[in-house]
Amino acid sequence: MYYIYLIQNRTNKSLYYGYTNDLYRRLREHNKNGDWELIYYEAYRSEEDARKREGKLKDYGQSRTHLKRRLSKSLLK
Repeated sequence: MYYIYLIQNRTNKSLYYGYTNDLYRRLREHNKNGDWELIYYEAYRSEEDARKREGKLKDYGQSRTHLKRRLSKSLLK
């Protein structure tokens, strides 16, 4: 499986969108350099589909805005 994910830094509340084939390993790697919380992820069978979705989220377009709106109550304040 391939995953796109959204994590949020617990200290400065910044958001990071990423892609991985091992979600737990990747979160551990992020937490070596800060205190990150997994907010959201999507799973894909196709690596290409996951990379396309990650690209849409990183482009600051409608996909990103829509996702942030959907998750507004889940994001750290």
